Amino acid sequence: MRAVTWTGVNEVSVETVPDPTILNARDVILRVRRTTTCGSDLHLLGGYIPAMRTGDVLGHEFMGEVVEVGPGVRDRRVGDRVVVNSFIACGACWYCRQELYSLCDNGNPNPGITEGLWGQSPGGCFGYSHAMGGFAGSHAEYVRVPYADVGSFLVPEEVSDDRALFASDAVSTGWMGADLAGTKPGDTVAVWGAGGVGQMAARAAMLLGAEQVYVVDRLPERLEQVRRHVGAEVIDYSTTDVMAELRERTGGRGPDVCIEAVGMEAHSTGVQGVYDQVKQQLRLQTDRPSAVREAIMACRKGGSVFVLGVFAGPVDKFPLGAAMNKGLTLRGAQVHGQRYMPRILEHMARGELTTEHLATHVMPLEDAARGYRMFKDKEDGCVRAVFLPHG
Repeated sequence: MRAVTWTGVNEVSVETVPDPTILNARDVILRVRRTTTCGSDLHLLGGYIPAMRTGDVLGHEFMGEVVEVGPGVRDRRVGDRVVVNSFIACGACWYCRQELYSLCDNGNPNPGITEGLWGQSPGGCFGYSHAMGGFAGSHAEYVRVPYADVGSFLVPEEVSDDRALFASDAVSTGWMGADLAGTKPGDTVAVWGAGGVGQMAARAAMLLGAEQVYVVDRLPERLEQVRRHVGAEVIDYSTTDVMAELRERTGGRGPDVCIEAVGMEAHSTGVQGVYDQVKQQLRLQTDRPSAVREAIMACRKGGSVFVLGVFAGPVDKFPLGAAMNKGLTLRGAQVHGQRYMPRILEHMARGELTTEHLATHVMPLEDAARGYRMFKDKEDGCVRAVFLPHG
């Protein structure tokens, strides 16, 4: 079959790779109908995530049709149209029973790498390096889905492929951030990053009852999507002082909830931005934490900060003193998507949550290298490149 493989730093290609097969009784094989790039994929391309190997198949956000079912699968049938969460979870371990699915004890068959990095290992993730399990990704004609009864969800008839696709990761990640940050009716929420995850975090905050929602970014096409499709207010950090702007709009107090949805390659203005960029390019640090810093400094006393963007290692100039002395609640996680996807699909079916606008560039799988370049360089207003493996 054809698949998009990692061939080196900032390089991908479409290659012929072996078809996936059922390896365990709870597997299904999925014919991929839609799969999309994600901002965290760019960290793989940039070489900031360890344990990538030449020939690894990329992609972790996808939906499709079940074409083969393992003997231990109970709830999926050949022909089912499903959307699959990006993180792989068994559904039975202690963490899964607490609905902390991305921390599954059984989802990652290579725990040693991340245990060395972080002390313990999270679950596995499709197409996200051998540190996260070495699973083949979804930028392919077919993909093996382990623990299919746990991680795949039937798409309602009312929900199109293009809408369902983003329940896989962008919406479920954004929803988790808004929920676990403790968003309550009447809250003021600020989100850093207007990509797919940031937009969906803002929309989730609104559906959870937030009274005011602000999204911080610098790219005009993304800020326009926030206005038009999400309905939140926007702040262009390249033209204003974000801290001062948020204080003014909240009567001097600051947001109740701040959500960082940028990750390790955050851009920022001024000396701080140059400092972070140079250190990262020299590999003196893996992550640029400027958005996290600003979220902590902007949050009101006693408020909540949630880190949704992907980070890999230690960061410099972390404002721990501000977090402690302001009494902030600071949390982060990879997506516990299985916890949220049924509710998300219900909102999608009722038309309360739309995502088609995120697919700004739809193309065949053969054009993946061009799609990744456009996505990385933000060419032609690219917010997401969506690949159609079967035309």
